[in-house]
Amino acid sequence: MADPKGFMTTPRQDWPRRPVEERVRDWDEVYVPGALLPIITEQADRCMDCGIPFCHEACPLGNLIPEWNDLVSREDWRQAADRLHATNNFPEFTGRLCPAPCEAGCVLAINQPAVTIKNVEVAVAEQAWELGFTPPRPPDRLSGRTVAVIGSGPTGLAAAQQLTRAGHTVAVYEKDDRLGGLMRYGIPEFKMEKHHLERRIEQMRAEGTKFRTSTAVGRDVGAAELRTRYDAVVIATGATAWRELEVPGRELAGVQQAMEYLPLANRVREGDLAVSPMSAAGKHVVIVGGGDTGADCLGTAVREGAASVTQLDIYAQPGGERDEDAEPWPTYPKIYRLSAAHEEAGELRTAPAADADARLFAASTLRFTGDADGRVRSLHLVEVDTARRPVEGTQRTLPAELVLLALGFSGPDRGDGLVEQLGLEMEPRGTVARDAGFATNVPGVFAAGDAARGQSLIVWAIAEGRAVAAAVDRHLTGSSQLPAPIGPYDRPMTV
Repeated sequence: MADPKGFMTTPRQDWPRRPVEERVRDWDEVYVPGALLPIITEQADRCMDCGIPFCHEACPLGNLIPEWNDLVSREDWRQAADRLHATNNFPEFTGRLCPAPCEAGCVLAINQPAVTIKNVEVAVAEQAWELGFTPPRPPDRLSGRTVAVIGSGPTGLAAAQQLTRAGHTVAVYEKDDRLGGLMRYGIPEFKMEKHHLERRIEQMRAEGTKFRTSTAVGRDVGAAELRTRYDAVVIATGATAWRELEVPGRELAGVQQAMEYLPLANRVREGDLAVSPMSAAGKHVVIVGGGDTGADCLGTAVREGAASVTQLDIYAQPGGERDEDAEPWPTYPKIYRLSAAHEEAGELRTAPAADADARLFAASTLRFTGDADGRVRSLHLVEVDTARRPVEGTQRTLPAELVLLALGFSGPDRGDGLVEQLGLEMEPRGTVARDAGFATNVPGVFAAGDAARGQSLIVWAIAEGRAVAAAVDRHLTGSSQLPAPIGPYDRPMTV
């Protein structure tokens, strides 16, 4: 604890964002380049080094947060990077994409703004790359065992890196033409520029991990055949089966799933397309769904030049402070948060129908109506109460030439035949069934990440990858020294 009074003398200061008018004209990350390093050591000084650090429990990775906060406050970047990477394979991803449940569990957050843990994390990660503290770590010797990992999202990549470093020969199979899963084609560039992903993949290649892109297991290569070729298989395909909205007019052209829209915008940034065929340019856009995917659609539509963008959230607008009775510290509270995309939409007034930041809360979609050519032109909604019952007299209509459904995901996509070809047992909610050791009903086949847990956060995805790697290593060798931060039945802290 470098400064015992830091939490009393230093106010919280977040990584500043670039001006809205500047950043919406490009696709670069929203934060001011170089503005984090000058403030981060004093921010790390705010860590209280409390006797029972609940930030550990709030993070499924078990990140050693007080330790690397202390090291950052002393500007010992090498040791800080070592402590950070001891529990997290990809802190440059989580430092940008995780909603930071660790900060909700910070002891300081009981009555003050929490330590900027997420900002410290990304600062350490970037310094590690800048100063050469993240060299490839190939194994000293090979085990002679082989593992196929299906899916290259954060779970698959974490599992592959851990197993490769343990000495196993690992091949990652990815159905898309590029690696990264939703980090590649689901996360917009303004949230995480893809060069962060590329350099980590190059590190993994140098360590010995093999990658097979444009290969859908179950379609391009038989799942049963793959099982016979490897000593173990890890299913880390994610939860990509999107939820539908069954209302009249759903069949109209222009009513699209968010994960049909976002990948095309990302492909424009990759240089595959000059213009997205679903571009929001000049259109009135309505996003149905109040989560992070909806916010990603919002920021993307703004940058594409939409005529207007409105986001519908079926839940009532939360308050600005934690409800201590319903969501006491250190649980992650549902409070009003202003993402970069919402800040942009609010300042630019992209949604005339909304009060502030483009969101209409407590709003439920009734139907869509279209023109003579079968294209959507309007969305009809109604306000709802806390039980989601329509409130009489609150129906209204929004212009809508592009509607994006961002309603979450129910489990892995069954379209490629993977589940059927392997004969996997499934849970009633649509996820892959597994036991306490991450093993499925098929010998040698393991399941991890959103495919088995259900839709979750990136920190849980990486934790699952690390934990399933330990289970596979134990299966192959009889024991394992790989860390297993969580079990398959662990869940976030709740009341």
